[in-house]
Amino acid sequence: MTIGLFVPCYIDQLYPRVARASWELLTGLGHTVESPEGQTCCGQPLANSGHAAQGEPCVTGFSQLFGQYDAVVGPSGSCVLHLKEHLEQRGDPLAHRIHELCEFLHDIARVERLEATFPHRVGLHQSCHGLRGLGLGRPSECQIPAFSKPARLLGMVGGLELVPLDRADECCGFGGTFSVQESDVSVAMGTDRLADHERHRAEFITSADMSCLMHLGGLASRAGSPVKVIHIAEILAGNAP
Repeated sequence: MTIGLFVPCYIDQLYPRVARASWELLTGLGHTVESPEGQTCCGQPLANSGHAAQGEPCVTGFSQLFGQYDAVVGPSGSCVLHLKEHLEQRGDPLAHRIHELCEFLHDIARVERLEATFPHRVGLHQSCHGLRGLGLGRPSECQIPAFSKPARLLGMVGGLELVPLDRADECCGFGGTFSVQESDVSVAMGTDRLADHERHRAEFITSADMSCLMHLGGLASRAGSPVKVIHIAEILAGNAP
């Protein structure tokens, strides 16, 4: 299987280590991985700001660039969901071949074993896009058996202790442009989320969405909190600090 690695623009510019970890993780599992040049923003910020039509060329460009691959994998649930929805509206078959990283590892590659170790107490932040859009876990409002694909993958990491949280699926308050338009509400929500991890003595917060971690990490830094943030790809790839 040849995989196209989709690197969201904010990861490319701010967190390239997450892209490298995703590459190393996928190639280490035996997949052929390519990350084509010419990638751009998925268009989500425009769509969330009421300018969906102006963001459509981003979706078109994505389809043209990645249409040749057996699967497309991206380390960002929100970006992947945005592309899935817009490609589905067009009837583009690529919509069913693009996957968030944990979704791909759990559902497509069916990973059962990892070599990584991470001897720390870790809190899992389950993002809204991942839970309710991509089905990475059970939202608490749904009366179905509990499950979490990221948590199952983290359970394969040696020495990692996944800490319980009081509100395991509470929103962090980032919401992309929401954090700019409603900054006070966003900060209050993120502070509550951070406090939950602090109460349970988490050393790290991890997630499948670096955007949520960016928000929580910024709040932790400004508050002088000892809690650090780390993308799940870095833990699963075994190259976490």
